[in-house]
Amino acid sequence: MSKIVLGFSGGVDSTVSTMLLKKAGHEVYGLYMDNADEAARQCAIDTAEFIGVPLTVLDVKAELERNVCRPFTEAYLRGETPNPCIICNPSTKFKNLLAEADRVGAELVATGHYARTENGRLMKGMPANDQSYMLCRLSREQVRRTVFPLGGFEKKQVRALAEEFGLPVAHKPDSMEICFIPDKDYIGWISRRAELPPAGDFIFRGEVVGRHEGIHRYTVGQRRPGLIDGRKVYISRISAADNTIELALWEDMFKTEVRARDFNWLIDRPAESFRANVRVRHTKWEMPPCTVYPEGDGVRIICDEPVRAPAVGQSAVLYDGDTVLGGGVILPSDR
Repeated sequence: MSKIVLGFSGGVDSTVSTMLLKKAGHEVYGLYMDNADEAARQCAIDTAEFIGVPLTVLDVKAELERNVCRPFTEAYLRGETPNPCIICNPSTKFKNLLAEADRVGAELVATGHYARTENGRLMKGMPANDQSYMLCRLSREQVRRTVFPLGGFEKKQVRALAEEFGLPVAHKPDSMEICFIPDKDYIGWISRRAELPPAGDFIFRGEVVGRHEGIHRYTVGQRRPGLIDGRKVYISRISAADNTIELALWEDMFKTEVRARDFNWLIDRPAESFRANVRVRHTKWEMPPCTVYPEGDGVRIICDEPVRAPAVGQSAVLYDGDTVLGGGVILPSDR
């Protein structure tokens, strides 16, 4: 079979992925991308030794800072809602996997993502765990050289396989936080890196209705505590220019038109409008049919059914059935 370099964290997903590839006859090399978490690094080293896979530890702190952490901070201070995993995957994770593959003479790389590749196309994984949304900015070459061993499994099946294989990480909890903010304290993390925005006004239907504690503390779609005229209200727009946050009622949070810039096509760019489905956040349930109009480096998307609170800085990802067509960064909506 073939040599494969696998992104190895020592968690249940990457470890089961390794075992599946080894059982299929592949020669697997692990690559651990070190972001200064000593306990996580040692866990990866110990787990790789347990299953008998050579592991390279690569220090990615400076690269992660340049490619992911700094853009993430800057986006938050602009009032956007960035997704660091979508930024990291093409610029750091898969870039380094392919560099390591070239170093050891491997054609393919792999990760424990719940997605699939087929004939050079990026495809959805099983519905319960699909992570294809997070991979929308991979290049076509990165997709061509990647395999996802878990694409046909659900998480509960993967944990069962881990037990069957006798892996010590079979019951290791899933990592739910951003890798560079393990304590989930976004505000503290940003405050150590930049000057925080000051307090400002909450605006509801053109009127000031209160004060916020800084735009970096809020995201579009989030509920603001308290009621206005007996109704719940939600963050609908964040403006760094005048340091205001606009509020809206639930029914006013839905948009039919979504525009996205810097669209990364995983197919040949269509010359004309076409039909697809769209996700505007990493959810499993909201994926309406839409008509897509390519415009410059981006797209204009008209949804058959409105989507809730598309957030500036998040990604709009297009699908044709199970195939990922690409993704772009959501722009502010017209008022």
